[in-house]
Amino acid sequence: MDVYLVPVGADKHELYCEVPDDEEPADEGSASPDEPEHRRNLWRRMVNRILGFFRRMRDGFYEMLAEAERERREARTAAPEPATWWERTRRRTMRWVAESIAEQRLLWHLRKQTAGCLYYPDDLDEAQAMGVLRGQLKRDFERHRFWLTIDGLGFVASGVAFFVPGPNVIAYYFAFRLVGHYFSLRGARQGMSFIEWTPLRSEALGELRRAIAMTPAAREQRVNEVATRLRLEHLASFVERTAVPS
Repeated sequence: MDVYLVPVGADKHELYCEVPDDEEPADEGSASPDEPEHRRNLWRRMVNRILGFFRRMRDGFYEMLAEAERERREARTAAPEPATWWERTRRRTMRWVAESIAEQRLLWHLRKQTAGCLYYPDDLDEAQAMGVLRGQLKRDFERHRFWLTIDGLGFVASGVAFFVPGPNVIAYYFAFRLVGHYFSLRGARQGMSFIEWTPLRSEALGELRRAIAMTPAAREQRVNEVATRLRLEHLASFVERTAVPS
């Protein structure tokens, strides 16, 4: 897996990667077979219901993610905007979701990796680059562990809406956040402790740092040139979102 240490300031960096839109997230385990009739006691039924709930929660999370990626692809191909206000709002929301999950997608895909290449700017040395990588993964681990706890409490508390007619939107919200933070937590831990990293110096990433201080037009041109050289389709939007002040 290729990971890029993207400069977003004079001494600030963000981890970045790109995964093909059609790549399915790694499965977290298959469903257990149905139990024989003579073993379907109260405890086993309760366990199966809990496991089934979390599998459905995970599958719904993947469906939402796939829809967000489809919306991003349609945005790149200049697909016509829907006629209704609701469809326009839904499409813009899903595009925002797709753009805002870049960091978590990196952590999610680290979960199943055992080796990776870290490309870093040529104005850093190898020890600095590896220090930045491990420091950021440690901060990500602690941050997602904190929010996993908070959203877990929120999910439990959302049970009070169980008796309200209709779908429990609050529970769905916390459930999706729980899945995302859980995957991110596992990815950060994998990156810190189990992945064998190969650091590779990149002149193109060094140019990105110098491009941040350019005028908007010159910066856009230079960032697009670097993205083309590195074959990173979404790098320009990532730099614009993380490195350029609003």
